[in-house]
Amino acid sequence: MEDQIKAEFIKSDFTLDQEDEILKKCLTFCINYKLTPSDLVSSWEIYYLNRQLNEPVVRDVEMEGLLQHLQNEQKEAINSKEEPGLHIYSSNDVDMILNGEDVDIEETVLHTPISKSQNRYSDSFDSTPQTNGNVPSSGKPTKLITPFGRRTDKFVVKFSIENMPNTENVKKEDENENQDDDDIIRRVKPGKRCSLVVHGSGPEIDCRFMYDRIADRFNALENRILKHATELVSSGQYEEPVDPTVSSEKSIFTVGMICCDGEGHLNEKSTLLQSSAEHSGGQRVRVELHNVSQYSIFPGQVVGIAGHNPSGHCFIASKLIDSIPLSAAADEDLHPAKKPALDPESLSIGLAIPQPELSVIIASGPFTTIDNLLFEPLKELLAYANRKLPQLLILLGPFIDSEHPEIKKGNVDRTFDDIFQFEILRRLQDYAEYMGSHARVVLVPSVRDANHDFVFPQPPFDIHPPDLKHQITSLTNPGMFEANQVKIGCCSVDILKHLSGEETSRFPKDGTSRDRMSRLANHILGQRSFYPLYPPAESVPLDFSLAPEALNISLIPDILILPSDLKYFVKVLSLGEGEPPVKCICVNPGRLSKGEGGGTFVELNYYGSPDTSNASIIGI
Repeated sequence: MEDQIKAEFIKSDFTLDQEDEILKKCLTFCINYKLTPSDLVSSWEIYYLNRQLNEPVVRDVEMEGLLQHLQNEQKEAINSKEEPGLHIYSSNDVDMILNGEDVDIEETVLHTPISKSQNRYSDSFDSTPQTNGNVPSSGKPTKLITPFGRRTDKFVVKFSIENMPNTENVKKEDENENQDDDDIIRRVKPGKRCSLVVHGSGPEIDCRFMYDRIADRFNALENRILKHATELVSSGQYEEPVDPTVSSEKSIFTVGMICCDGEGHLNEKSTLLQSSAEHSGGQRVRVELHNVSQYSIFPGQVVGIAGHNPSGHCFIASKLIDSIPLSAAADEDLHPAKKPALDPESLSIGLAIPQPELSVIIASGPFTTIDNLLFEPLKELLAYANRKLPQLLILLGPFIDSEHPEIKKGNVDRTFDDIFQFEILRRLQDYAEYMGSHARVVLVPSVRDANHDFVFPQPPFDIHPPDLKHQITSLTNPGMFEANQVKIGCCSVDILKHLSGEETSRFPKDGTSRDRMSRLANHILGQRSFYPLYPPAESVPLDFSLAPEALNISLIPDILILPSDLKYFVKVLSLGEGEPPVKCICVNPGRLSKGEGGGTFVELNYYGSPDTSNASIIGI
């Protein structure tokens, strides 16, 4: 079992410091608490996030803490079986009832006291009462300092890319506390408003879903294979694909989708290739990859393969092409009718900018910690944005996280829509009004949002803020848009984590391979799809009948936003082997809140191209 435990840790990208000691203790934990290796590693990941450990290394000194975490989990499991909602009334309760005072059975929870400098910026636009589902509307809250409020490291730069000189780095504390006059001047002086244009099409609000048929899935996959085949041939580098299932001693070229032979994880021995119905009737053939020195494949990936099939039962590959050549998929502007501007001045502003420039703050939910529904991280983020004055604020869900303990238990006295309107939209409206007409906010929903449709691709939020419809905008998930001529693509589904669990790869021992996160992100662009994995992960309600083109990446974005539970990063990706290669900034901002503490977000300043831009990952 120790080998299985080690394999599970490695699968989750953790390394073991003192391997023998740690595996012995982990084996003891599995036996004592009746856990499988997978369950143990899942508990470790929760402990890892709650402790906000930085390095993905399992150390022996953390085993005592992990043991305490497992004991707490067992206590919670036992307590959850007891009847909930019981309250023992005391004489104080009786006195309060007789005196006509409101009674709060649950523990009263309130906002975190904030410092003078934070209060100066945030109170002016944030008037939302700091309550959660446990606090009645007429309750009289008392002061409570949460673990998030007790944190000491605020707005610390975790990682940065500095490609432009003379730019100001993010600092741990604000410059000075005596800046009231400067703040008033900045508020009165109008900022530079950015244009906003939406690309592509997606599901409409109030669309019908759960009508996905087998024919819809087959047609979507068939169209992907045919599209890749057409673009590979049109590049002039490859011949017309043929049927890979027909026995042939000569070398041939074919295009198909990678499949797994069975329910387990894809590996070299279980790789199948499903060609198109046009070329092979949709039949599958086993693929032998031992002659391919370097590859990275996953189920659902459409590839071009050169090789031969001497027996008719096994295709022996000699070369594998896992992405569409850029010469065959050059960025083409969509028809003007498919690029609706969200405000009248978008076109004129776009033409007035000789070189694309954009300042943006990017954050992904959850936006509140697991111990309450106070949305303190969101409040801190808006206060920070209020000081930095970005042209664009991009927020990706989940906003009302269905995985939050209070939401899962139903310990809230408001509807999910009310929480979203009161805790999220109202704060954003206050922020937009305080910042002025130049402020822009873009919202992207998540399949984990309890107040939204559980389907992917996902329609935008149905929000119509009064007098702010040109400032607060909701996009589909996934979505593609332009801001100041900077093309931005975003998807809140954790495709990086899903690909990480399904991908199998090989690289030469003496060669230098790209880092894993860059490789996974390159798959998204190489496949021209926001979610190329098939079958999808169990948590993804993929519906092929709903806007089948919504997952397609019609043009290579300048900025690709892929929030993930994996470690945050900002990377400049190079696509194609031509001169010069196409560049793209890929951003994983991390989660704004992790456990009971704060997480990370990204501040990015784009100047003309990915190679001349600055980005910082900041701990909130």
